Amino acid sequence: MAAHTPQCDRGPLDSLFRGRYQQSNPENAAVTASTTFKPVSPGHFDPALLAAAVVGLIAAATLAGAWFFQLVLAIQPCPLCLEQRYAFYLQLPLAVLLAIAAIRRAPRALLVAGLAVLALAALGNAGLAAYHAGVEWRFWPGPTDCSGPVVSLGSAGSLLERLNTVKVIRCDEVQFRFLGVSLAGYNVLISLAMAAIAGWGAAKTAKA
Repeated sequence: MAAHTPQCDRGPLDSLFRGRYQQSNPENAAVTASTTFKPVSPGHFDPALLAAAVVGLIAAATLAGAWFFQLVLAIQPCPLCLEQRYAFYLQLPLAVLLAIAAIRRAPRALLVAGLAVLALAALGNAGLAAYHAGVEWRFWPGPTDCSGPVVSLGSAGSLLERLNTVKVIRCDEVQFRFLGVSLAGYNVLISLAMAAIAGWGAAKTAKA
């Protein structure tokens, strides 16, 4: 009779051999590491991620506040108020995308460019808000369609028809103030803060 040769389980031995083989072959280990996704660790300080997250939160809070004033407190926005919302509508999704890109360790140039766009949008919105605040304080005239004196009323019939169909919210009349500052004035401060945060994130990321 032929002797029966016992077969040992090679599972643990094979695993040990493969582990030692990878340690003895740094090139193979490098390939494995390069194909493995490495998200940002919790203890890693990423200025791009921090700046994008803060700017996104500020944009979301500002838009929520604007809609709260309009829908709950019945403070209707004027045309200049509505124009100032456009920057926040741009900044919110862009900040979310930049935060995701920072977590996934996107190229540094892409993060810097995105943060620069956030900063420029905030600066432009701060300028528009400052212009609106000046209109409210009568420092300069505002848009003719929502401020200034009425040039021509037309006939009484046409005037009544327009009053029944269109309600113009004037840009040069303040509907709400807090501590003596209008909503446009607060938008100047908010937008400047957002520009500073985004600019700081871009500068730190560029130097990293």
